[in-house]
Amino acid sequence: MENNRNFFITIALSVLILTLWQVFYMNPRVESQREAARIEQQRVEEQKKAAEPANPAGNATPAPQQGAIPNAPGSDGTTPAGREQALAASTRVKIDTPSLSGSINLTGARLDDLRLKHYTLTVDKNSPEIELLNPSALPNGYYAEIGFVGNEKTGTVPGPETVWSVDGNATLTPATPVTLTYANDKGLTFKRTFSVDSQYMFTVSDTVQNSGTAAVSLSNYGRVTRFDKPAVASTYVLHEGLIGFTGADGLQEHKYSSIEKDKQYTPGKSTNGWLGITDKYWAVTLVPTEKQPFQPRYAYFEDGRHRYQSDFLTDPISVDAGQSATVESLVFAGAKEVGTINAYAKDRDIERFDLLIDWGWFHFITKPMFWLIDTLYKFFGNFGLAILATTVIVKAIFFPLANKSYASMANMKKVQPKMLEIREKYADDKMKQQQAMMELYKTEKINPLAGCWPVALQIPVFFSLYKVLYITIEMRHAPFFGWIQDLAAPDPTSLFNLFGLLPFAAPALLHIGIWPLIMGVTMFLQMRMNPTPPDPTQAAIFTWMPVIFTFMMAGFPAGLVIYWAWNNTLSILQQGVIMKRQGAKIELWDNLAALFRKKPSPAE
Repeated sequence: MENNRNFFITIALSVLILTLWQVFYMNPRVESQREAARIEQQRVEEQKKAAEPANPAGNATPAPQQGAIPNAPGSDGTTPAGREQALAASTRVKIDTPSLSGSINLTGARLDDLRLKHYTLTVDKNSPEIELLNPSALPNGYYAEIGFVGNEKTGTVPGPETVWSVDGNATLTPATPVTLTYANDKGLTFKRTFSVDSQYMFTVSDTVQNSGTAAVSLSNYGRVTRFDKPAVASTYVLHEGLIGFTGADGLQEHKYSSIEKDKQYTPGKSTNGWLGITDKYWAVTLVPTEKQPFQPRYAYFEDGRHRYQSDFLTDPISVDAGQSATVESLVFAGAKEVGTINAYAKDRDIERFDLLIDWGWFHFITKPMFWLIDTLYKFFGNFGLAILATTVIVKAIFFPLANKSYASMANMKKVQPKMLEIREKYADDKMKQQQAMMELYKTEKINPLAGCWPVALQIPVFFSLYKVLYITIEMRHAPFFGWIQDLAAPDPTSLFNLFGLLPFAAPALLHIGIWPLIMGVTMFLQMRMNPTPPDPTQAAIFTWMPVIFTFMMAGFPAGLVIYWAWNNTLSILQQGVIMKRQGAKIELWDNLAALFRKKPSPAE
């Protein structure tokens, strides 16, 4: 039965390796590639600024179908301009808040220039700020727009090509809203007021005044349109693409690849909810007015320029002669900070807005894990220390079960002589050997699978911590100590260039940093706490397991590697104390000595 015990432990470890390899291994590398691609794109755009002329004609828009949301601007395939030239090609209203900077394009009253003041491309202090929204003339055009769909009675209503006038203040801040106006030849006057809070939420309030002699009806639309997509495709651990939560259909998630295939998805009408486009750390979403039912839609268009779009269209709104009507929409454009998102969901009464952050199927583990780490961070002021403290708390929670497991393992070592006797006595009868082993376990009250529990217990904690490190922006660029300046990125050092002393970059496969090495050593010591399995195959697996894990974990977020190393250290201490109390021999020192002991030759 000792072989069975080792067999089950081997299976558990093998499953763990396969799970880590398939689900997690490539994701940090994907993030690293994505960051590199974004930096390269930034560099290329900066080089093109001086060379490429502005091309306002790229904003030409085909006429929309009657009652339909207008087509996206810049869809005629003309050569786009550099960012600064594109911004200079239209009149704008400045945006300046504690969190955001940018401008509103008066053509279309469109949010298409937004930078995040608190976030940069890399950990370098001189790194450029994140540019979330960009004019439609650029290859990476990305914007949010609110407008109207009219008819012959309404005349021309505000859309992508409408040029608005500023009424008064021309700088949007949390303390100073901006009002825009537009009047058409049918007696309709549109007054749009933009306001913004100190974080990432814009309020767009539209008042339609009917000075004509007949009632009119028109629909309000909103859309988030994007012409590019992330340089590296997202993984199934995290959703990136079109997203929304509306009506009875609930959460909608459409990856770029899936919407390219399906072209369009139209859920049922709704009277509440939100929709937009999300990246790993950023998002742009619309919250339609609650006064009118609206039709949400997620689409991919190939006419002119390829683009991705989440949009809504309200039912017609009637405005009697001499009367006015007001509709209000919200636009979220910014970082997916957990506290901020949760506050908007509660204070603005936005249904399930918390789903904008992809907590995954195991949200009941992941969300409490984040809460615990974030709470400890507020106390320690360092996410690395918070992770170490979280490990201690988790170990304390599972202490009774782990204690029982280690105690059972210690008892198993004490009865090893009896197990050897049974094995020798029934060497030729495996059935009787198994029956005798089972009787021994029953008599001695030993669980042969006890050794699997300490490993199995780490799996959900490991996964939830990985998810927290991977999806939450709070962990992005969060430093630890020394060379670890980003807990969400792999350890930047490498053994194979002597941790930076040699003047070359180690290949990705050989990029093994200091913390992965520490983790490998602690795992090696933990496994040497137990007797070496008698079976040569199992012994080889146990010997090479720390080496394999060291190479695997080298590409994982540094925060996860630090957790694993610290968890191993605590497990060694815990197991040592329990074994001593149980009177069982601690095999660590004998196993370490055996590694350096000269083995006798066959002749001896």
